[in-house]
Amino acid sequence: MIKHIVLWRLKDHAMGASKKENAQKLKSLLEALRDTIKEIKYLEVGINAKVLPHTADVALYSEFASWDALAAYQQHPAHLKVAGFVQEIRLERHVVDYEIMS
Repeated sequence: MIKHIVLWRLKDHAMGASKKENAQKLKSLLEALRDTIKEIKYLEVGINAKVLPHTADVALYSEFASWDALAAYQQHPAHLKVAGFVQEIRLERHVVDYEIMS
């Protein structure tokens, strides 16, 4: 199983919306991918509850059956559309991908 974790720090204002509004929109867009991209085994999105100097604003935790499934997800048109939105609203992005052997 492949675990894919992404953390974003968002701009205070972007695309005519506040950080809080964009975080909520990003959460909704990512969660909608569960119904669109069959390779997603599990997907969870969280919005940071504590504001500290080095915290991220939004976290994505997702699981895939294989590296190929993760690649298919990343290349899926619906994911690319969300990625385009993220590109406009983010300051930073950090990713960790790792494999759990059974």
